[in-house]
Amino acid sequence: MLKTRIIVVGSKGRMGQAILRLATESPEFEIVGEVDQGDEWSSLVPKCDAIIDFSHHTKTLEVTQLAAQHGKVLAIGTTGHTDELKREILSYGSKIPLIFASNYSVGVNTLFYLTRKAAEILHEGFDQEVVEMHHRHKKDAPSGTARSLVEILCEVKEKTVAELARHGRSGEPGARSVDEIGIHALRGGDVVGDHTVIFASDGERVELTHKASSRNTFAAGALRASRWLVGKEPKVYEMFDVLGLK
Repeated sequence: MLKTRIIVVGSKGRMGQAILRLATESPEFEIVGEVDQGDEWSSLVPKCDAIIDFSHHTKTLEVTQLAAQHGKVLAIGTTGHTDELKREILSYGSKIPLIFASNYSVGVNTLFYLTRKAAEILHEGFDQEVVEMHHRHKKDAPSGTARSLVEILCEVKEKTVAELARHGRSGEPGARSVDEIGIHALRGGDVVGDHTVIFASDGERVELTHKASSRNTFAAGALRASRWLVGKEPKVYEMFDVLGLK
């Protein structure tokens, strides 16, 4: 079995450490680079097959440009990018195979799939809210996964996130509008990641929830995606492609 040679960017972070641990234990991967803030790593890129980025949103474009320069596949798990920056990063899909996923967990991607189906069925008379909770150290809010869930709900409504998203409520905001989608970010303790999509109507409520108890679920998905990308045509792929959900 040929090993997939990887570079992990953001190697000292929680996700980076989880990826390195699983890759070390797997016969399918070889780690050729552990990169973090301040490291010079351009000389390592020719030695790898794939780059996995879990660094910081301010570094992702630089990582993407380096991957494209050397024709290496790229799996991006960093979140917190502006829409403009994300578009610029995704433009490199014309040069290399890449995945830009807010969450690599198989369970969460199943949640994405089920959320779309539920939104298509419960499109009339059901209010929609998204609630997420993470550990006290998480820097961005709402989470990238929560944003993805809201994007799915908005796509079904054929409206934009800017039109419908409402981040929390305070004071006297007035009655809830028909189409608005509430987003609520909770922080505390060592919570790895909880996400719930609520569809609430008069007399009934449907809730779709995913709770992660280990970062290994995300790390395993990122490794799976990086190996899957090798040999693919240049394009922006999704975890749905990796998991065969399309």
